[in-house]
Parts: sequence; structure tokens; C-alpha cells
Amino acid sequence: MNCTVDTEAEETSKPSGRTLALTVCSAAIGGTFQYGYNISIINAPTSYIQVFINDTYMERWGIGLDTPQVTLVWTLVVSAFSLGGWIGALLAGPLSVRFGRKKSLLLNNSFLFVSTAFVLTCRVAKLFEMLIFARFLVGINAGVSMNIQPMYFGESAPKHLRGAVAFSSAVFTAFGIFLGQVVGLTELLGTEPLWPYLLASNALPGLIQLLTLPWFPESPRYLLIDRGDREACVRALGRLRGGVAPVSEIEEMLQEQQQQNSSALDSGSAASAMTLWTLFKNRNLRSQLRTVMAASSAMMLCGNDSFYFYATYIFLGAGIPPEKVQYVTIGTGASELTAAILSNLLIERVGRRSLLVGGYCLMSCWTVVFTVALTLQSRGIAGMPYLSMACVFAYILSFGLGPAGVTGILPAEIFDQGARPAAYMVAGSCMWISLLLVGMLFPFIVNSLGGFCFLPFLGVCLVSAVFFGLTLPETKGKTLGEITAEFDRKNGVRKERQEMQVDESIKEHYQLGNACSFTTLTQDPDPHPDHKIGE
Repeated sequence: MNCTVDTEAEETSKPSGRTLALTVCSAAIGGTFQYGYNISIINAPTSYIQVFINDTYMERWGIGLDTPQVTLVWTLVVSAFSLGGWIGALLAGPLSVRFGRKKSLLLNNSFLFVSTAFVLTCRVAKLFEMLIFARFLVGINAGVSMNIQPMYFGESAPKHLRGAVAFSSAVFTAFGIFLGQVVGLTELLGTEPLWPYLLASNALPGLIQLLTLPWFPESPRYLLIDRGDREACVRALGRLRGGVAPVSEIEEMLQEQQQQNSSALDSGSAASAMTLWTLFKNRNLRSQLRTVMAASSAMMLCGNDSFYFYATYIFLGAGIPPEKVQYVTIGTGASELTAAILSNLLIERVGRRSLLVGGYCLMSCWTVVFTVALTLQSRGIAGMPYLSMACVFAYILSFGLGPAGVTGILPAEIFDQGARPAAYMVAGSCMWISLLLVGMLFPFIVNSLGGFCFLPFLGVCLVSAVFFGLTLPETKGKTLGEITAEFDRKNGVRKERQEMQVDESIKEHYQLGNACSFTTLTQDPDPHPDHKIGE
């Protein structure tokens, strides 16, 4: 069987990105979109839910709850989401290995639909505990999708679009926050009779994903490296690239597969996905693991969610009428969405490292200005409330430009196929635990430090900018082998790594840069060394 060896064929072909774009939309609308949406929709009905908690308790026991007790139960409702997210992050690794990336996202909707049933029936049952459990299930859904979706995107996108496609996870998160703020307006679902429907509205994006995602392909890397199904890999890659499976991508996957098999042979184990314990024991991956843990923790410890929390008080202090604050608050979600879209356009030009370090540097500057503005505002200096408002928007814009999206890309780019699921489990755990800590500690920080409450976040931003500036290599447009070598150089690892090589028979059969038909690519390398392609 003949294989076309005209190198211009692959270069001049212009494969359509329609399937890839639709795959991204279908996965994200029921994925990271849900994280942003579910964080956002819980804010509007806060007072209504607290009344529901007190009323159900009074009807059950004949006595009402004190304000601190209502606040405690409300804290449980909010914290259940973060706790569920942590559990979801731990589930994401085994799910993605056992069922694949696409099927795991589909199965993940089961948590969402069960939570919807609990939310819609909690008032009828007069059980606020059902609401706590519903938020816990929604958190599991968000935790799974926040880990598996970037993995799915990073493994499905071509190298030159890998960052932009993976960064779309942050775009959909910001879109979810913005849309949740809009749906939560009092003119829509943000009213006392409709708040259960507001919290249950997250079922609609899940249903859209359930109806559309099955029509799109699985991750080609998962199909080839994890399942060993070369034919399915080529079909999936061809669909994602508009009909032509680039031989160079197939060859790169084969190189990674061979290196993974070689590493397994050296360690005397089978070539399979790493467990958390195996990942932590692997000395060669400690630099990468340290980077991912720092990035995931810093993204939540930097205080962006606290700026959202503080925004209402800032807007009220600036003289905005209480009934109009909800409309101004939508501007914060719109700011992050705008920044995420802009960063999505810049990431393949500017690079990951520059966006991440630059974002934390800008956030550090705005935190200083914001602290000064709050201090002067407390002394009655005119114009300071408006400067505080500007700092809120500027801080959120800076967060959306870098840390919001780049953080989720890193595990997909700096870990190989075997380590990637476990790496996302670690990253997700750090993220959700940090989110839980900030949510629990920030009220106490405000009470203790007052106008200086954002100084701890300033420390996080400064340390993060310095740390990533010194240790994180640029990953834009690089293969895994190149990124690993750069990590070794930056972190002073002198151990010589074995170069990733492909068997001569594979090199002969898959010529780098040549365009071949699907039929040729799906066949195994010829076991007879004297046999030539085309004979």
C-alpha cells in the first residue's frame, strides 16, 4: 500500500477546526462553565436561603435559630461546594483512566442531575439538609470537570493551538460567572419564590452536554497511549483535524508511548497511569509537581474570590444605591470574561510564563493601590471609593489575563500521559483546599486587619511572581521532551535523561511531516525489516 511522501501536502492542507471548536464548546458548557456558574448563582438568593433555613428549623423544633447559628448553617451550604470539589478532584484521575476523558465528563452529569432533584424538592420536604447535600454533589461535578476538561482539551488540540484550546476552559468559567450573575437578577430568577429554580438551572448546561458530547471524538492520546487503539486514535485525530491525521502528531504520541514503556521496564512495573503515591515518589517529576502545586494553590490564595466578596461593600461605599449594586456587580464578571477572551488570543503569542508572572505582578500592584485607597477612604478622603472600585475591576482583569487560565494548562503540558491524571488530582486538591481555607478564614482576616485585609494576598502574589519567574520554563509550542529538558536545566537537575527514540521500523513507516491516508496510518509497522513502503 502506498503512502504519499509529499511533505508539502501536510503543509498546504488547511484542515477545518470546526469539529475541534464544537468539541470544546460541548465539553466546556457542561464542564468548567458549571464551576463558574455554580459559584455565581449562590450569591443572589443568600438572604432567601437563610430565611428558609430558619423557617424549616422553627417548624421542626418550635424555636428559631440565632443569627450566628443561621450563619453557621449557611457556611455549611457554601463550604459543601468546596468539599465536594475536593472529592471530585480526587475522583477525576481514576475516572479519566478507567472511562476515558469524554465518557467521564458525560458520567459526571449524574451528580448534577441528582443535585437538581434535591434542590427542587427541599422546600416541599422542608429539609435544608437536602440543600447542603445538593451543593456537595454540585461541588463533585465541578471538581471532576475542572480536572478532566483541561486534560481532554490539552490532549486533543494541535501543538500550535494547545494553549488557546486549553485556555478556553478559563473563558467558559468566566462566562459561567457572568451568566450566573445575570440569571440571578431580581428581574429573572433572583427572587424568593424562584430561588430553587435558580439553583436548579445548572441542569440545563448539563443536559446540553449530555446530548451533544457523544457525537464528538475521544482524546487521541488516551486512545493510543492508554488503550493502545491506534486505529481509533487515527480516526479521532482525523476528525479533530478536519479529515487528515498529521503524521507528526502520531509520531510524537508514539515517542511518548515508547518512553512511558521504557520507564515502566526500568522500574520493573507495567506501563500504566501513575497513582498519587507513585507520582510523589518519582524524583524526576518533583520539580513539575512542585510547580503545579504552587500554581494551583496560589490561584485560590491570591484573593480573587475575596475581591468578589468585597466588591458589594466597595460599591455601596462609592454611593451606588443598594438596589443598583447587583447591576454593577455584573461588571466584575464581565471584566473576568473580557480578560479571559483577550488572554486566549494572546497565549500563543506571549506565552504561558509571561502571562502567569505578569498577571501576579499586576495583581500585586493593584493590591497595594487598593489597600492605600481603603485606608484613605476610612479617613474620609474624597474620591477614594471610586479608586477602590477601579482597583476591584483592575485586579479581576489581571487575574483573568494570567493565573485564571494558565494554571489549568500546566499539568497537561508538563506531565506525560501516565502521570497526567494523578497530577491533575494533586492540582485539583490544592485548588479546592485553598478555596475552602480562604472562604473560612477571610471573614476573620477582615475583622482582624480591617482595611489591610488584602495584605496577605499581596504576599501570595509577590511570592508567586518571583517563584514562577525563576522556576517555570516557557512551554509554548514545545514538545513534552523539550519541556522536561527545560525543567531539568532551570531546576539544576544534572541527571542525564534518555532521549526519546522511535523504533527504526516505526520511523520508516511514519515519516515525520509526511501526509498519509487513514488506511496506511492505522496499519501496524511492517514486521519484516526488508519490506519497503510502497512495495
